[in-house]
Amino acid sequence: MKRLTLLIAFVGALFIESNAQKFALIDMEYILKNIPAYEMANEQLKQVSEKWEKEVSAQAEKVEALYKEYQANSIFYTDDQKKAKEEAILEEDKKTQELKRNYFGPEGELFKKREALMKPIQDDIYNAVKSIADTKGYQMVMDRASAASVIFASPRIDISNEVLSKLGYSK
Repeated sequence: MKRLTLLIAFVGALFIESNAQKFALIDMEYILKNIPAYEMANEQLKQVSEKWEKEVSAQAEKVEALYKEYQANSIFYTDDQKKAKEEAILEEDKKTQELKRNYFGPEGELFKKREALMKPIQDDIYNAVKSIADTKGYQMVMDRASAASVIFASPRIDISNEVLSKLGYSK
């Protein structure tokens, strides 16, 4: 009961405090869909990703072929030959894993390329939102697309089209 009373008091205090503040919403997905540079960057990333996936797949197939060859002929190998073949297979598998990590890992080439292509677009959007917020006196601008806790918001406080206009993409 105490918790409920405290929660109601807290929400009430926030409500009273929020009356003096101005909020706005943006829909980042909508904004990005209407920026041609974003679509081109996504297409470039898709093409590069597919190319690298083929390269990794080819390397994985090479490992698979070596392993199948080893299994088929292992009864004919001496212990030293078996050990050498196993090491060769493990070495090729390491190359596959390294290639995958270099391209698709947390600090891989795809991450770096995405960062290089998307960061300027995101910075432009941020600067446009900041400029509009400063001009119109908004204390907070939330992204409707990523704010899961926003159940309903009036379309009147959505400034997505203003952001697009500020970026030079009229809607």
